[in-house]
Amino acid sequence: MVGIIDSGIANLRSVQKAFERVGHEAKVLEDPRLLREARGIVLPGVGAFADGIAKLTRAGFIEPLLREIERGKPVLGICLGLHFLFSESEEFGRHPGLNLIRGKVVRFPAHCPAGPGELPAPLKVPLIGWVPIRIRKEAPLLSGIPDGSHFYFVHSYYVAPADAEVVAATATYGVPFTAVIWRENLMATQFHPEKSQTLGLILLKNFGDLAARC
Repeated sequence: MVGIIDSGIANLRSVQKAFERVGHEAKVLEDPRLLREARGIVLPGVGAFADGIAKLTRAGFIEPLLREIERGKPVLGICLGLHFLFSESEEFGRHPGLNLIRGKVVRFPAHCPAGPGELPAPLKVPLIGWVPIRIRKEAPLLSGIPDGSHFYFVHSYYVAPADAEVVAATATYGVPFTAVIWRENLMATQFHPEKSQTLGLILLKNFGDLAARC
Protein backbone atom coordinates (compact mmCIF):
# COMPACT_ATOMS: atom_id res chain seq x y z
CA MET A 1 0.00 0.00 0.00
CA VAL A 2 1.20 3.49 -0.89
CA GLY A 3 0.29 5.94 1.85
CA ILE A 4 -0.58 9.49 0.79
CA ILE A 5 -0.21 11.99 3.60
CA ASP A 6 -3.36 14.05 4.08
CA SER A 7 -1.72 17.44 4.24
CA GLY A 8 -5.03 19.25 3.88
CA ILE A 9 -3.54 21.34 1.06
CA ALA A 10 -3.77 19.18 -2.04
CA ASN A 11 -6.15 17.31 -4.32
CA LEU A 12 -5.19 13.96 -2.85
CA ARG A 13 -7.86 11.99 -4.66
CA SER A 14 -6.23 12.62 -8.04
CA VAL A 15 -2.93 11.22 -6.75
CA GLN A 16 -4.70 8.21 -5.27
CA LYS A 17 -6.59 7.51 -8.51
CA ALA A 18 -3.39 7.78 -10.53
CA PHE A 19 -1.70 5.08 -8.43
CA GLU A 20 -4.77 2.88 -8.74
CA ARG A 21 -4.67 3.25 -12.54
CA VAL A 22 -1.19 1.75 -12.63
CA GLY A 23 -2.10 -1.16 -10.36
CA HIS A 24 -0.95 0.02 -6.94
CA GLU A 25 -3.21 0.29 -3.92
CA ALA A 26 -3.07 3.76 -2.43
CA LYS A 27 -4.74 5.25 0.62
CA VAL A 28 -5.06 8.81 1.88
CA LEU A 29 -3.83 8.73 5.47
CA GLU A 30 -5.29 11.09 8.08
CA ASP A 31 -3.73 9.21 11.01
CA PRO A 32 0.08 9.61 11.22
CA ARG A 33 0.38 6.22 12.94
CA LEU A 34 -0.64 4.53 9.70
CA LEU A 35 2.56 5.67 7.97
CA ARG A 36 4.27 2.63 9.48
CA GLU A 37 1.92 0.30 7.58
CA ALA A 38 2.61 1.90 4.17
CA ARG A 39 5.22 0.39 1.85
CA GLY A 40 5.90 3.84 0.40
CA ILE A 41 4.87 7.36 1.38
CA VAL A 42 3.76 10.26 -0.82
CA LEU A 43 4.15 13.80 0.52
CA PRO A 44 2.00 16.07 -1.68
CA GLY A 45 1.17 19.73 -1.34
CA VAL A 46 0.09 22.92 -3.04
CA GLY A 47 -0.01 26.47 -1.72
CA ALA A 48 2.29 28.36 0.62
CA PHE A 49 5.28 26.71 2.31
CA ALA A 50 4.75 28.02 5.85
CA ASP A 51 1.07 27.08 5.87
CA GLY A 52 1.89 23.61 4.61
CA ILE A 53 4.54 22.91 7.25
CA ALA A 54 2.21 24.24 9.94
CA LYS A 55 -0.62 21.93 8.86
CA LEU A 56 1.68 18.88 8.79
CA THR A 57 2.89 19.79 12.28
CA ARG A 58 -0.60 20.27 13.70
CA ALA A 59 -1.70 16.96 12.20
CA GLY A 60 1.22 15.19 13.88
CA PHE A 61 2.89 13.95 10.69
CA ILE A 62 6.40 15.38 11.06
CA GLU A 63 7.99 13.00 13.56
CA PRO A 64 6.36 9.80 12.19
CA LEU A 65 7.45 10.79 8.68
CA LEU A 66 11.03 11.39 9.78
CA ARG A 67 11.09 8.01 11.53
CA GLU A 68 9.92 6.19 8.40
CA ILE A 69 12.51 8.02 6.29
CA GLU A 70 15.20 6.98 8.78
CA ARG A 71 14.03 3.38 8.44
CA GLY A 72 14.67 3.61 4.70
CA LYS A 73 11.09 3.66 3.45
CA PRO A 74 10.68 5.21 -0.05
CA VAL A 75 9.23 8.72 0.06
CA LEU A 76 7.97 10.73 -2.92
CA GLY A 77 7.46 14.47 -2.58
CA ILE A 78 5.25 16.23 -5.13
CA CYS A 79 5.48 19.99 -5.81
CA LEU A 80 5.27 21.64 -2.37
CA GLY A 81 6.14 18.23 -0.95
CA LEU A 82 9.53 18.62 -2.67
CA HIS A 83 10.01 22.01 -1.00
CA PHE A 84 9.28 20.59 2.46
CA LEU A 85 12.35 18.34 2.21
CA PHE A 86 14.75 21.30 2.04
CA SER A 87 16.43 23.37 4.75
CA GLU A 88 14.41 26.54 4.35
CA SER A 89 12.09 28.51 2.11
CA GLU A 90 12.16 32.18 1.15
CA GLU A 91 8.44 32.22 0.36
CA PHE A 92 6.87 35.17 2.25
CA GLY A 93 9.83 35.42 4.62
CA ARG A 94 12.25 32.73 5.78
CA HIS A 95 10.77 29.49 7.09
CA PRO A 96 12.54 26.28 8.18
CA GLY A 97 11.85 23.06 6.32
CA LEU A 98 12.57 19.45 7.26
CA ASN A 99 16.27 19.91 6.38
CA LEU A 100 16.54 16.44 4.85
CA ILE A 101 18.14 17.95 1.74
CA ARG A 102 20.48 20.91 2.20
CA GLY A 103 19.42 23.96 0.22
CA LYS A 104 16.61 26.47 0.01
CA VAL A 105 13.43 27.32 -1.85
CA VAL A 106 13.65 30.49 -3.95
CA ARG A 107 11.33 32.47 -6.23
CA PHE A 108 11.61 32.70 -9.98
CA PRO A 109 13.23 35.99 -11.03
CA ALA A 110 11.05 38.81 -12.30
CA HIS A 111 12.94 38.85 -15.62
CA CYS A 112 14.67 36.36 -17.89
CA PRO A 113 18.46 36.78 -18.02
CA ALA A 114 19.40 39.04 -20.95
CA GLY A 115 22.18 38.44 -23.46
CA PRO A 116 24.67 41.11 -24.59
CA GLY A 117 22.83 44.14 -25.94
CA GLU A 118 19.42 42.74 -24.94
CA LEU A 119 16.86 44.09 -22.50
CA PRO A 120 15.62 41.72 -19.78
CA ALA A 121 12.24 40.25 -20.73
CA PRO A 122 9.59 39.96 -17.99
CA LEU A 123 9.04 36.41 -16.74
CA LYS A 124 5.43 35.48 -16.07
CA VAL A 125 5.13 33.92 -12.62
CA PRO A 126 3.77 31.43 -11.66
CA LEU A 127 4.89 28.93 -14.23
CA ILE A 128 1.77 27.06 -15.36
CA GLY A 129 2.04 24.53 -18.14
CA TRP A 130 4.05 21.82 -19.87
CA VAL A 131 7.85 22.01 -19.77
CA PRO A 132 10.43 19.45 -20.94
CA ILE A 133 12.85 17.96 -18.43
CA ARG A 134 16.51 17.15 -18.94
CA ILE A 135 17.62 13.97 -17.21
CA ARG A 136 20.95 14.48 -15.42
CA LYS A 137 21.43 11.01 -13.96
CA GLU A 138 19.71 7.65 -14.01
CA ALA A 139 17.17 7.34 -11.23
CA PRO A 140 14.64 4.57 -10.48
CA LEU A 141 11.82 7.12 -10.56
CA LEU A 142 12.65 8.05 -14.18
CA SER A 143 12.97 4.52 -15.57
CA GLY A 144 11.36 4.35 -19.03
CA ILE A 145 11.00 8.14 -19.31
CA PRO A 146 12.91 9.65 -22.25
CA ASP A 147 15.06 12.75 -21.92
CA GLY A 148 13.11 15.80 -23.07
CA SER A 149 9.74 14.48 -21.86
CA HIS A 150 7.16 17.12 -20.99
CA PHE A 151 5.53 17.32 -17.56
CA TYR A 152 2.95 19.65 -16.06
CA PHE A 153 4.25 22.36 -13.69
CA VAL A 154 2.40 24.86 -11.49
CA HIS A 155 4.68 26.86 -9.18
CA SER A 156 6.28 30.22 -8.37
CA TYR A 157 9.18 28.88 -6.28
CA TYR A 158 11.77 26.21 -6.96
CA VAL A 159 14.46 24.40 -4.96
CA ALA A 160 18.15 25.29 -5.06
CA PRO A 161 20.06 22.28 -3.65
CA ALA A 162 23.43 22.85 -2.00
CA ASP A 163 24.62 19.51 -3.42
CA ALA A 164 24.19 19.06 -7.18
CA GLU A 165 24.44 15.28 -6.73
CA VAL A 166 20.81 15.10 -5.58
CA VAL A 167 19.55 16.55 -8.89
CA ALA A 168 18.15 13.82 -11.16
CA ALA A 169 16.50 16.13 -13.72
CA THR A 170 16.25 19.82 -14.49
CA ALA A 171 13.95 22.09 -16.49
CA THR A 172 14.21 25.67 -17.71
CA TYR A 173 11.79 28.57 -17.30
CA GLY A 174 13.72 31.78 -17.66
CA VAL A 175 16.43 30.09 -15.59
CA PRO A 176 17.38 26.42 -15.15
CA PHE A 177 15.82 24.82 -12.07
CA THR A 178 15.60 21.44 -10.38
CA ALA A 179 12.72 19.28 -11.61
CA VAL A 180 13.49 15.94 -9.88
CA ILE A 181 15.68 15.06 -6.90
CA TRP A 182 16.86 11.64 -5.77
CA ARG A 183 18.99 10.60 -2.81
CA GLU A 184 18.69 7.05 -1.50
CA ASN A 185 15.05 6.60 -0.41
CA LEU A 186 14.15 10.29 -0.88
CA MET A 187 12.78 11.36 -4.26
CA ALA A 188 10.61 14.25 -5.33
CA THR A 189 9.30 16.12 -8.36
CA GLN A 190 8.58 19.80 -8.89
CA PHE A 191 5.95 18.90 -11.49
CA HIS A 192 2.66 17.09 -10.87
CA PRO A 193 2.92 13.50 -12.17
CA GLU A 194 -0.78 12.94 -11.48
CA LYS A 195 -1.54 15.72 -14.00
CA SER A 196 1.11 14.68 -16.54
CA GLN A 197 -0.83 12.01 -18.41
CA THR A 198 0.98 8.86 -19.61
CA LEU A 199 4.49 9.82 -18.55
CA GLY A 200 3.29 10.88 -15.12
CA LEU A 201 1.63 7.49 -14.68
CA ILE A 202 4.89 5.78 -15.63
CA LEU A 203 6.68 7.75 -12.93
CA LEU A 204 4.09 6.87 -10.30
CA LYS A 205 4.23 3.21 -11.31
CA ASN A 206 8.01 3.32 -10.91
CA PHE A 207 7.57 4.61 -7.36
CA GLY A 208 4.87 2.06 -6.57
CA ASP A 209 7.04 -0.78 -7.90
CA LEU A 210 9.98 0.44 -5.83
CA ALA A 211 7.85 0.62 -2.69
CA ALA A 212 6.46 -2.87 -3.31
CA ARG A 213 9.99 -4.30 -3.29
CA CYS A 214 10.85 -2.75 0.08
